[in-house]
Amino acid sequence: MAKFNWEATTRAGEKRKGNMEAETAEIVENRLRNDGMTIQRVKKEPKQIVITFGSGVPQKDLQIFTRQLATMIDAGLPLVQCLDILSNQTPNKIFARILGQVKASVEQGSTFSDALKRHPKVFDDLYVNLVAAGEIGGILDTILNRLAVYIEKAVKLKGQIKSAMFYPIGILVVAIGVIAVMLIKVIPTFEDMYKNMGNAQLPAPTRVVIGISHSFMNQWYMYVGSIIALFVIIGAMGRNPQGRIILDRILLRLPVMGPVLRKIVVARFTRTLGTLLASGVPILDALDICARTSGNKVVQQGIERARAKIAEGHDMAGPLAESRVFPTMVVQMIGVGEQTGAMDQMLQKIADFYEEEVDAAVTAMTSLIEPIMMAFLGVVVGGLIIAMYLPIFNLAGNISG
Repeated sequence: MAKFNWEATTRAGEKRKGNMEAETAEIVENRLRNDGMTIQRVKKEPKQIVITFGSGVPQKDLQIFTRQLATMIDAGLPLVQCLDILSNQTPNKIFARILGQVKASVEQGSTFSDALKRHPKVFDDLYVNLVAAGEIGGILDTILNRLAVYIEKAVKLKGQIKSAMFYPIGILVVAIGVIAVMLIKVIPTFEDMYKNMGNAQLPAPTRVVIGISHSFMNQWYMYVGSIIALFVIIGAMGRNPQGRIILDRILLRLPVMGPVLRKIVVARFTRTLGTLLASGVPILDALDICARTSGNKVVQQGIERARAKIAEGHDMAGPLAESRVFPTMVVQMIGVGEQTGAMDQMLQKIADFYEEEVDAAVTAMTSLIEPIMMAFLGVVVGGLIIAMYLPIFNLAGNISG
């Protein structure tokens, strides 16, 4: 698929120009002629090398696109025209190019969901399956509005995770920086001063700190290498299925962070499943999507085991309880939703409740971590300072004696 810039005139003699995604220039020319235009120029746009991280499309851009597309379709605009307008007005060039490709696929006869499926980094399984359900049921605008709400909630949840992690990591980085400066700059100054005072025996804590300072300055590559090796090992475990399970299990069992992450997982699962069921996606397909988008391998395994039991004819609450991933209250509420036939509404209520719980838990965790990290920083830095001042204290004691 290539991009072509074109110039043409309408039947009224009005000059127009634009760009179009197509396989060949002949396809572009045929489309323009079908629109009643006289072609002046069709030229292939040179390829640009673009380096991106991830999909290159933030969730915020996707949420705005989804909301605007739902509004346009609800107003009665054709899908191709909607995609053309949105691709031209988005400031994100990567997203504009992707929307142009989606529009070209739709023009060539592909369904909207199939066109989206060709860009899995931007439009995940959840998005594609919901759009497919909307196309089949003729309620694409309603589905897109639900998707926009879902993405808004997901962005908010991701922001809460980042805020929960940012503060302790920031404090830890500052602590490492302060300790490094003391080991490189401050402690050698004290050591030189004590050497000039004579060959008096230094206290054991002072000798230990000076030894650590020498090791840090002379063998710094070992410390840096150890940190790099730790990150490499964690990264390798994250790429390995069994290693990822171990890491995710450890995260869920952490003293302070674990309960918060579990609530985040519950909120994401119930929100995703509720949105899928409300949109008419079958329960087994919905659970399969929820498992793949859970973000935690332990939770994914629990959902997959529950799905297998449901496929055998069991109800939903029982297998979820056996997975031991979800709290008892969540399982009981899902059971009530099954009995009353209002599963999607019950799941949305659970998601709302747990998102509020995540808000409170993140605030409480931040309040708890703050004094702990400050105390840690104070003990380490204070311990280094006291160790270096001990000879002076001893000297002062001998003089007073």
